[in-house]
Amino acid sequence: MSQYYTPKRTKNLYDPDSSKPYKLSRSKIALFLECPLCFYIDRRLGVGRPPGFPFTLNSAVDRLLKKEFDIYRAKGEAHPLMKAYSVEAVPAAHKDLDKWRNSFSGIQYLHEPTNFLVFGAIDDLWQDPNGEYIVVDYKATSKNEKITELNQDWHEGYKRQMEIYQWLFRKNGFKISDTGYFLYCNAETDAQVFGNKLDFDVTLIPYIGNTNWVEQTIKDAYNCLVSDTIPAAGEDCDYCAYRKSVAIVFSWEV
Repeated sequence: MSQYYTPKRTKNLYDPDSSKPYKLSRSKIALFLECPLCFYIDRRLGVGRPPGFPFTLNSAVDRLLKKEFDIYRAKGEAHPLMKAYSVEAVPAAHKDLDKWRNSFSGIQYLHEPTNFLVFGAIDDLWQDPNGEYIVVDYKATSKNEKITELNQDWHEGYKRQMEIYQWLFRKNGFKISDTGYFLYCNAETDAQVFGNKLDFDVTLIPYIGNTNWVEQTIKDAYNCLVSDTIPAAGEDCDYCAYRKSVAIVFSWEV
């Protein structure tokens, strides 16, 4: 490492010599898939990517959706949106739902081969008449076109997010449907005036998940962290491209 490297964080770094289970979040698995180098620098060396601005409007939509679905959850009834899309299910009333929704706990599973305590926080969980659970993820955006399918390159990350949740629930012994749902809230911008409110076009997009990749990816992330060899950057990592360009300009080591 160069003379310019200074660890920014010492908490929750991965220590190859520790026997304590290491908490690895769903989002850090996504980071590994995006760029092993950024993942290594973050989890092993303690320097994370610069934080982005918080999506406070998205968070507000998320909270309001949870409150709304909780009303129907308490009554044991299907939400009107579920009826509109002919989804035979009701919001699941499980005692651990609040914990599974909490970003600091989520649903967890100790992956013994790596000693990783893998976890992720869901938005919602539904249940069909056969007792099978359905993972639901809320998304909020503002696009001109109606959103009816996940057909963009960056939607692949959403799909992997869903699949990790499905994997976690199955590892905890739950019967989980292969089909999950993305509840998409698209803010409309064609109104004549703002009127102190946003109107949303809400669509429910089914997605059939495939969790076959998750196990090997966790093992690959482990092999990355346990190694003393710094991995290569992801091919399309803008952060690493910027870091390399700055290093060249200032003649730093990379």
